[in-house]
Amino acid sequence: MSDEKKIVIVPCSGIGKTYGTVSREAAYDVVEDLRPDESRLVPLSMLVLGDEGARAAVDGSQAITIDGCKLACATKMVRDSGGTVAKDYAVLDAYRRHKAFKPAGIAELNEGGMQLAHALAEEIAAEIDMMKGSQFTDFADSSIKSAKSVDTTSGEADNA
Repeated sequence: MSDEKKIVIVPCSGIGKTYGTVSREAAYDVVEDLRPDESRLVPLSMLVLGDEGARAAVDGSQAITIDGCKLACATKMVRDSGGTVAKDYAVLDAYRRHKAFKPAGIAELNEGGMQLAHALAEEIAAEIDMMKGSQFTDFADSSIKSAKSVDTTSGEADNA
């Protein structure tokens, strides 16, 4: 699949922060293992620096952001770069859903941190599957603001 049709994943760059490390590990899991043909990684640091390639990758694309804290830098930067945030994830919310996976560590996450990252990656992979199977196949349409939709064929709401 061409990079233009892939879902852009932008994780937190919270260097020195456990939740930032969880967000990056989850992103790597998605783009390298779970959905390599449907997603691509765009580093937040490259967007912050104004890198033309990173901005072009985000501009007009559907993006999933993974924020490590309430500042939501990844989400804000994607929007500021012309991208559409189809779904934003917060590591703290993932931790609330998976309390058994207590993350610790920075350079290397503990087992709980890796389990939390993988659980979050699985949620993101499922979101990508829904996006690819829904009306969000035209990535050039930057007017799409949310991945929440109604499936007109079945009448079921997508409340992911």
